[in-house]
Amino acid sequence: MAALTGTASSGKPNWLRPSTWHLRTRLILVAMALLIAICGAVGVVSYASMDVVFNRQLDKQLEEASNRAADFGRPPSGFPSTPSRKPDPLEARGQAAGTLNARINGSTVNSSGLIDAEGNRVSLSQDDQQVLLSLPKDSTPVDRSLSNGDYRLVAVETAYGDVIVTGLPLADKQSAEASLVWTMVFVSLGGLALIGLAGTVIIRRTMRPLEQLSDVATKVSRLPLDAGEVALAVRVPQGAAHPGTEVGSVGHALNQMLDNVASALEARQASETKVRQFVADASHELRTPLTAIRGYTELLRMTENFTEDGRKSLARVQSQSERMTALVEDLLLLARLDEGQALKVSDVDLTQLVIETVSDEKVMAPDHHWKLRLPDEPVTVRGDATQLHQVLANLLSNARKHTDAGTTVETGVMLSNDGSAVVTVTDNGPGIPGDFQARIFSRFARADAARSGSEGTSGLGLSIVESIVRAHGGTVDVTSRPGRTEFALRLPLGSAARL
Repeated sequence: MAALTGTASSGKPNWLRPSTWHLRTRLILVAMALLIAICGAVGVVSYASMDVVFNRQLDKQLEEASNRAADFGRPPSGFPSTPSRKPDPLEARGQAAGTLNARINGSTVNSSGLIDAEGNRVSLSQDDQQVLLSLPKDSTPVDRSLSNGDYRLVAVETAYGDVIVTGLPLADKQSAEASLVWTMVFVSLGGLALIGLAGTVIIRRTMRPLEQLSDVATKVSRLPLDAGEVALAVRVPQGAAHPGTEVGSVGHALNQMLDNVASALEARQASETKVRQFVADASHELRTPLTAIRGYTELLRMTENFTEDGRKSLARVQSQSERMTALVEDLLLLARLDEGQALKVSDVDLTQLVIETVSDEKVMAPDHHWKLRLPDEPVTVRGDATQLHQVLANLLSNARKHTDAGTTVETGVMLSNDGSAVVTVTDNGPGIPGDFQARIFSRFARADAARSGSEGTSGLGLSIVESIVRAHGGTVDVTSRPGRTEFALRLPLGSAARL
């Protein structure tokens, strides 16, 4: 019986399972990407807005400083307007630290400088003067890089024939904007972290019903539902199967489907049990009349005189009754194996068992070439000696019946690397068609063209082989191509599967 439990087969918590982890991760990544995009957009808009505000404030201060410089730089009344007679605009009252002023006449900078943080005058370099000479003379503020840093400059052409350049440093503005950027970055990262944690908790809680649905579906998908008794007891919890929600509707539908499947499995199991019981009872009941037929046939052979045709007919009756008896015994054996009857377990020497079985086949088919490939040491397994002998006899008989005279049949015994005993039966006959290999172990499976020289068989021999080997906890496989067919049995060296 394959029972269903509530433990995940992978042994991992649901939130670590690949399917749910990937889905949750994708949802979190999508949410984080949206939040990052929103934070980025807010940051860009905020930065642009603050830059406009800072520029307006700076332009207002620059305009006031330019007006002070222009008024102070007006030549004295009653004196000729010569550069040497005009006051230095940098000496105007109210000019703050960092303010830059210069007077330009034509292409010559007559006086230029800036006020440092201590209130001292600092002259401009030749490169700085060239930058001032290239400024537009339309009173438009522009940003330029000088040797003392970045400045916002404005050049105003005065009514008395010269140009007054005024500038204010951009350091404070840039520092404020940098502080704004870093503040937004840290606040955004902190917000993203908090939202990520909260989103993870919310998504985990929201997806928990889906995880339960996935867990139930995975467990059901791993059940051997094709045969045997299956206890389909697991269901989606009621909390995840409430029809009031989308996920709950799916869980409710899944539970209904599982109820229907469980009913179908119970009906199938009941039908299989009845069929097995019928086969067992019928096989058991057929033994008595078949025994009587064989007995009366032998009695008639010994006590009555028959014509030649009568003797042939009587021999035919006897052979068919013997064949029918063998078929009934095979059906009875399969029924007992299906019921899981206990094996008569003992230590079985596979090497000796192979030697004895091959010797029997040599007597029955001397026209075949029988070979052995045996290890130096005995290979012993725990199992039912009678049933294992029948397995080997069926395989060797199968090779004998379905191959022509002169075919070589080799039987080998070995120990595999995984600690199991391996018995192989190999022949160099015509092989088994590929479409028949997939159902060769099915009951009553026969293919007239499977091998040449086929005798009439019931199609139960290989099915019995598989059932006995499976009852011993082993496996049987077949590989075939024209010129080589091999049946390989693998049996555990320890105790049998059903004791």
